[in-house]
Amino acid sequence: MKIATWNVNSLKVRLPHVLDWLAANQPDALCLQELKMEDHAFPAAELEAAGYQAVFNGQKTYNGVAILTRETPQDVVRDIPGFADAQKRIITASVGGIRVVCGYFPNGQAVGSDKFAYKMDWLAALTAWLRDELARHPRLVLAGDFNIAPEARDAHPDWKDEIHVSADERAAFAALLDLGLHDAFRLFEQPERSYSWWDYRMGAFRRNFGLRIDHLLVSTALRERVRQCMVDKTPRKLERPSDHAPVILDLQA
Repeated sequence: MKIATWNVNSLKVRLPHVLDWLAANQPDALCLQELKMEDHAFPAAELEAAGYQAVFNGQKTYNGVAILTRETPQDVVRDIPGFADAQKRIITASVGGIRVVCGYFPNGQAVGSDKFAYKMDWLAALTAWLRDELARHPRLVLAGDFNIAPEARDAHPDWKDEIHVSADERAAFAALLDLGLHDAFRLFEQPERSYSWWDYRMGAFRRNFGLRIDHLLVSTALRERVRQCMVDKTPRKLERPSDHAPVILDLQA
């Protein structure tokens, strides 16, 4: 089973890239973030023609998440239950016997800001809910743009900004792992300076000045089934790309 995550930074703009990528890679499930569209504008017909059903949770201009699947997704939940939030950042569904949680984690803007406080509150709420969700669904994958580079090797050595790499953010990431989740990418030897996001400015992609902030965490029940996890840089090389690249998880059937 192949599960992927991709922050497309506007599905309207990137839909041709997504359709081409689906045709080339044939994932069983693709988690998308930053749709930047309301639900009525979601391109369900175009995706259905490509062989994919979709569940989505969108809003105008900002945020928005979706899960595209080959088979009908089951038991769909939108948002974090019990956490009052106007921002559309979470969608969850069961796919092929696996609980897939797709998340667009808050950016946080700057350490100490109101947006950073929201990020930390959001992370705490997600972690508390996932503890119960894992008890109900031991076979679980948490996928998405976490906006956290969990270790020093996940950020370019010259990265100077504290956001995405702060001690508080990394502690929150570690708290997710403490639930019994595992960073699928780090289950394997990986090339040095492996990143999933590069700024549009200053030739960041060409210089490989990036961060690894897009992740797929697998539950303990799935860990031994992970065969591969990789970043696919190909779409980042296209004209008008997202600033993120897809990350792909391959699970043994």
